[in-house]
Amino acid sequence: MNSSTGSTSTGISVTLEKGLELLERMMLIRRFEERAAQLRAEGLIPGFLHPYIGQEASAVGICDVLSPQDVLTSTHRGHGHMIGRGADPARMYAELFARVGGYNQGKGGSLHMIDTELGFLGANGIVGGGIPIAGGAALQFKRTGSDAVAVSFFGDGASNEGSFHETMNMAALWKLPILFVCENNLYGEFTRQSEHMVLKDVADRAPAYGMPGVVVDGNDVIAVREVTKVAVERARNGDGPTLIETKTYRHRGHFEGDMAKYRPKEEVEEWMKRDPLLTFSTWLSTERDASKADLADVRSRVDTRLEVAIAWAKEQAHPLAEDALNHVYVESFNGEALR
Repeated sequence: MNSSTGSTSTGISVTLEKGLELLERMMLIRRFEERAAQLRAEGLIPGFLHPYIGQEASAVGICDVLSPQDVLTSTHRGHGHMIGRGADPARMYAELFARVGGYNQGKGGSLHMIDTELGFLGANGIVGGGIPIAGGAALQFKRTGSDAVAVSFFGDGASNEGSFHETMNMAALWKLPILFVCENNLYGEFTRQSEHMVLKDVADRAPAYGMPGVVVDGNDVIAVREVTKVAVERARNGDGPTLIETKTYRHRGHFEGDMAKYRPKEEVEEWMKRDPLLTFSTWLSTERDASKADLADVRSRVDTRLEVAIAWAKEQAHPLAEDALNHVYVESFNGEALR
């Protein structure tokens, strides 16, 4: 069954304190990305960046519902998911700077950050590559009787990949505890959704596999949070997977440096009015009496935290050439070193 959810009208469970916490996490993602773009322009970051700017409500709304034992997989646009899960911005910047203090000791960069202790099973440069990894984690949870849940983030383009359909089929057949989260920002790289699929809603693919498909306003953190609660509870109860489609929009091009001239000006302007940070700040002010000082404090805390993180990351050393093969696969097998 496909259901559609627009912007939440009440957010009863969200107090002012909780709302400011959600806003701060979204702001942390936004400012992390903006500062990363600046640092790349200054030459501190080699390689590509795929900004998550504009999609913050999706990551925060999903991750806020998860428990410590739950896991998630990400995409090439993974900074938001990692921060949403609670990653350390300092170690993330160090990884972007190719320093040993980073999550991959400076060897993975933006597209391959991972923190298994956090339940973050990795960003992935392969479109749809994280979906079967999350499926494997969910299968293990099922086999061991754990009540943990796996979450796989991916974009509309990945829903055309075989990995998506194969994992959806197996997850439904075996009633695996997994949430498939399609962050539909309307573009697969440079191609609009209408040019690469007939369907308007990716969630319409769910009934073919015998699972619920839910469409939600991906720029509304409370609405995302509420549909996630239902899906997580369903998964923990042994009732199987759910496909959640969060309708959202990236404010920048596919990668940092992409001018995105393929997007109509009017479309961009309309989505900018629905900026999740702007609309949620307004909601907090009107519905929860957040003051200008409250909102300013959020921005101040975030900026201070990121400046400290950047300074720490800059102090970290670059990896040595002789360490290039360390941690590539495994360090040992049955106690014997592998080289």
